[in-house]
Amino acid sequence: MKIKATLDKIPGSMMLFPLLLGAILNTLFPGTPTFFGSFTGALWQGALPILAVFFFCMGATLSFKSTPHILKKGGALLIAKIAVAAIVGIIVAKFIGNGMILGGLSVLAIVAAMNDTNGGMYMALMGQFGKAEDAGAYSIMSLESGPFLTMVSLGIAGLSGFPWQTMVGAILPMVLGMVVGNLDKDCREFFGKAAPVLIPFFAFGLGAGLDFKKVATAGITGILLGVAVVVITGSVLFLVDRLTGGNGIAGLAAATTAGNAAGVPAAVAAANPAYKAVAGPATIMVAASIIVSAILCPVIVSWYANRLKKKEKLKLQEQSGMNSIPTNDI
Repeated sequence: MKIKATLDKIPGSMMLFPLLLGAILNTLFPGTPTFFGSFTGALWQGALPILAVFFFCMGATLSFKSTPHILKKGGALLIAKIAVAAIVGIIVAKFIGNGMILGGLSVLAIVAAMNDTNGGMYMALMGQFGKAEDAGAYSIMSLESGPFLTMVSLGIAGLSGFPWQTMVGAILPMVLGMVVGNLDKDCREFFGKAAPVLIPFFAFGLGAGLDFKKVATAGITGILLGVAVVVITGSVLFLVDRLTGGNGIAGLAAATTAGNAAGVPAAVAAANPAYKAVAGPATIMVAASIIVSAILCPVIVSWYANRLKKKEKLKLQEQSGMNSIPTNDI
């Protein structure tokens, strides 16, 4: 059976299928990790440790010469995504304030869904269609994780700066990998080979934290929020990626909602009671956006990447044809 060859024909399959499998099993059999425990339970809930190892292995493939590119790309995408979430939130707030509209949609749900990128999806897509340097940019983009920047986007006052320990912790595995990989080319090759293998495992762990029942509860509104995340943030991030020297793939790959974003509404409500009434419905909306964006994003990235390949192929054929045209001596 040619399982991998078949899966490789499907956009982002090594990320998408394990993620969907995890979500299906968690929806139908939510007590599985507790029932089995041990290694099975750890795999079910172990996305973050596996991601840490993935970042280390990915870092080992990067040269120190790529550091400026990583800072530039990651910083640009990070600022762009936060800015889009804040602007959309401000516009919607003009009409509904801190309340909800029909279907349970709120400013909190919109900002939380748009503000945080699915790092696992981004890394998987960049591993398949992008560059290692662009994949490394997520070590900077990961600073958007958690409720802090969502609170900033919502204008909540009285918060201190982002904890330095968290910022260091976000980039430390990749930095250590870069050090090891640059010190020894054999280590670079050894750890670099492991990165793609880890993708389906952390994807399963991320999917095991999702519940399709919540998507059904969210209905058409939650689905539309997921589509909006892909379309609105994707359009802006695509332009930013192109303006910073990229081909647009990294920008499109970042147009998702992170799995941990589902916990942001409750955290925001705990910090500001004004959002307490909308936190529950917002959590459901964000959960729907996580799944919808995880399905749409790989399809769009794959389509665009194949389009770039076709253009490059045609360009090479044209150049080859021009070079083969005979010239007459005068």
